[in-house]
Amino acid sequence: MLAAVITSAGSLLVALVVVTLVHRVVRRLGRRSRLFAELAEHAHRPALAVAVLSAVQVSLSVVARGDWRPVALHVTGIALILAGAWLLAALLVVVEDATLARIRVDVSDNRHARRVHTQITLIRRVTVVVVGLLAVAAVLMTFPDARSAGTSILASTAVIGAIAALAAQSLLGNVFAGVQIAFSDAVRLDDVVVVEKQWGRIEDITLTYVVVHLWDDRRLILPTSYFMKTPFENWTRTQSALLGTVELDLDWTVPVEDLRQELRHALEGCDLWDGRVSVLQVTDAVGSFVRVRALVSASDAGRLWDLRCVVREHLVSWLRSNHPGSLPQVRVRDLPRAGGRAVEPAANGASDNRVFGDSRDGQERVQAFRGPDQPLQPG
Repeated sequence: MLAAVITSAGSLLVALVVVTLVHRVVRRLGRRSRLFAELAEHAHRPALAVAVLSAVQVSLSVVARGDWRPVALHVTGIALILAGAWLLAALLVVVEDATLARIRVDVSDNRHARRVHTQITLIRRVTVVVVGLLAVAAVLMTFPDARSAGTSILASTAVIGAIAALAAQSLLGNVFAGVQIAFSDAVRLDDVVVVEKQWGRIEDITLTYVVVHLWDDRRLILPTSYFMKTPFENWTRTQSALLGTVELDLDWTVPVEDLRQELRHALEGCDLWDGRVSVLQVTDAVGSFVRVRALVSASDAGRLWDLRCVVREHLVSWLRSNHPGSLPQVRVRDLPRAGGRAVEPAANGASDNRVFGDSRDGQERVQAFRGPDQPLQPG
């Protein structure tokens, strides 16, 4: 018994010394390499657990005697499997983090970098889940009853798979949608999107849901299948530069050319404008107002929003100061009194108050729009 205790203690001491020395060496190397720094931070504890459990396993195998030996070996073996899975997952995470660190997203054109970040982030989650499932399967296989039941389980795999697919249809659909998002490049991390009439940025993508950071710091949580089934706007799909409009309803007397020159002057003095587009047009003229639309451009969505507000404020202020008569106003006039001669009907009998009516063109229009199997009504 004393020999067993001494052997176990010696094995543990050797394991602890070896792991400590390796950890110090890796930490020193981590001063020059990010990979070794991540390795020293994330892999130290699982490596220590694996080393200690391995030492215990070896000691029990060599010196342990008695009826408790099989149970102790079994328990230690299960713990060693779980510790090994922990170490493997940590190593995979370290490699993935080191890969992400080499890809910069703080550049002007970072579409490729954001796509790689999205893919690696989802792959990391998948690998951790797979390693966990394999560890659980390995633990179950250490039990004789589980091994004997494996044949029956494999024989009924089709039935179990069908039942599981029906029971977890929504969950599996979201998982497959998450994988599809990672490799279809439809949406990436940090993309600016409009979903559910909300404007925001893709903050996180998991296998089952997507987190959208809205402009007012709220978080909108959507299932990943949403982005595969529902149309949405991606404002940074190919580039971040955008066009935006500023619309004003003004009086008919507005000096359009002067307003157009003032728009150019306002944009040239604003650092939010990227210098691409400066267009002012009258897009509508109905009722008491004319609608003037200013089309401007900016390098990203945030700058565009601020630029639109700046342009709107500037044009309103300029109109109030220089052309107050161009602001919206309602005119009231005296209508002429009824009187005078009666209006004579048209000489040819045609009436100008009907689109589908008495004139020759009106009759042709009736023929074109009366629809199938509808006889022409006599005029």
